[in-house]
Amino acid sequence: MKKISIIGAGSFGTAIAVVLGHSGYSISIWAREKEVVDGINQDGYNPEYISDVELPKSVSASYAIKDAVMESEMVVFATPSHALREVAGKAKAHLTGNEIIVSVAKGIEQDSLMTPSQILVDVLEGAVLEDQIGILTGPSHAEEVSKFKPTAITASAYSKRAARIIQETFMTPMFRVYLNYDILGAEIGGALKNIMAIAAGIIDGAELGDNAKAALMTRGLHEMKRMGCALGASQDTFSGLTGMGDLIVTCTSEHSRNRYVGYNIGQGKSLQEITSGMNMIAEGVKTAKSVTQWSRRNNIEMPITDAVYKVLFENMDPKDAVNELMTRNAKDEIMI
Repeated sequence: MKKISIIGAGSFGTAIAVVLGHSGYSISIWAREKEVVDGINQDGYNPEYISDVELPKSVSASYAIKDAVMESEMVVFATPSHALREVAGKAKAHLTGNEIIVSVAKGIEQDSLMTPSQILVDVLEGAVLEDQIGILTGPSHAEEVSKFKPTAITASAYSKRAARIIQETFMTPMFRVYLNYDILGAEIGGALKNIMAIAAGIIDGAELGDNAKAALMTRGLHEMKRMGCALGASQDTFSGLTGMGDLIVTCTSEHSRNRYVGYNIGQGKSLQEITSGMNMIAEGVKTAKSVTQWSRRNNIEMPITDAVYKVLFENMDPKDAVNELMTRNAKDEIMI
C-alpha cells in the first residue's frame, strides 16, 4: 500500500496521519478549513488540532475530496459521526471500488440509529463492497497517539480480509492493533462509553466521590452490554478494548472531551455555555439523544443513559439525577 487518504483533519485524523506517515505511507488529508490545509502544506503542522506535533513530510492536505482520495488504496473517515453520511456521500463519486474503507468515528446516528460502519455501508452501496468496510476503535486519545505513547486498539470489519489489512496497515511498535470480528459490539462500546464519560465528569465536577464514579463505570459497562446483546453483539466484546478499555480511559482522562463536558455541568455550567467554547466535538452529547431514542423505542432499561439525557436536554439538576439513580428499586447485579 502506497497512499492512504484521511477524510477529516480533526485531532484523531491528525494523530493517525502522524502514525501512518512515520510508517512510510503517503498521506493525503482532506480538510474543510483553508487555514488547516495551508498550515499542513506550508508549515507541516495542523494549526487547529494537536498543533504542537510536527507532521511527517509524507503528509499533505487538500480542500477537495476528489484530490484527497485519488489513487488511494485505503480511505479513512475521521469525521464526527453526525457528519459522516454527508461527507461519505461527497466522497462516493470519487472512489474506484478497490479501496479499503475505515471509520474511526464513535457515535450512533440520530433517527436511523446506525453505527458509523453501517452508515458507510448504506451510503457507499454500489461504489464499495460491504466486505471492504471496517473500523478502528478503542482507548486512543489523539494527544497520546500523536506522541507515540503506547496504545492498544481494535480493528474490525465485515470481512476477515479487510480487518487483517487494517491491522497490518496501522500496527506499529507503539500502536498495537488487535482483531475483533464483532464489529457491531465494537461500535456500540465506542459510542456508549462517551455517554458514560459525561456522567463520570458530572460526578467529578459535583465532587460526588470515587465510590460514585466506580459504581457509574461498572453499571455503565452493564448498560453497554445490555444494548449490545439486545442488538446481537457478543457480550465478551465489552470486556475488551472497545468496551472496558475505552470506558476507563474516557471516564478518567484529562484528554476526554466528553468528561470535560460532564465536569463543567457538574460545576454548574449549561451545555450551551460549555460547547460554545469548544473547538472539538463531544460525541456523547448527540449519542445520548440517539441511544435514549433507541432504548425508549425498544423498552430497554438504560437508567444512566436516561439520566444523562435528562441532565443535558431536560434541564434536570445533576444531583437530582444521581438521587433518582440511587433510589431506584433494588436489583440483582448480574442480570441483563
